[in-house]
Amino acid sequence: MENNDEKARRENLPLYPIGIAAELVGTTDQTLRLYEKHGLVAPARRNKNRFYSDNDIKWLRCIRELIHEKKISIEGVKKLLDYAPCWEIQGCSEESRGECSAYVDRSAPCWELTGRHCKNGIECAKCFVYLSGKEKRR
Repeated sequence: MENNDEKARRENLPLYPIGIAAELVGTTDQTLRLYEKHGLVAPARRNKNRFYSDNDIKWLRCIRELIHEKKISIEGVKKLLDYAPCWEIQGCSEESRGECSAYVDRSAPCWELTGRHCKNGIECAKCFVYLSGKEKRR
């Protein structure tokens, strides 16, 4: 039986090249590049090639639904991320939340409180909440 750490690791493995990821999401390569440019996703890189994980695919489907079905602009999606707690977006377990400084002390985002990745094992550089706020921190 697979434990939570194994499952999280597997779901974060960058397996899908951009063409396959676009097909799985129901969009184009160019759209995925646009989402990346706006900081909504950060695919892994091997040389110059982008690779997406199962979690990236889930997130991209969510973005696509917000944009195409709910008619929210990319800027609107980024603004929504400002108000959504990262533990909700990332689906952190109750145990992880209890150990997360950003959950316990909500005065600042986790990357400001700890300067590292969250207890769920997600690095700030891959966290959608962190990515969406990166432009404001520059």
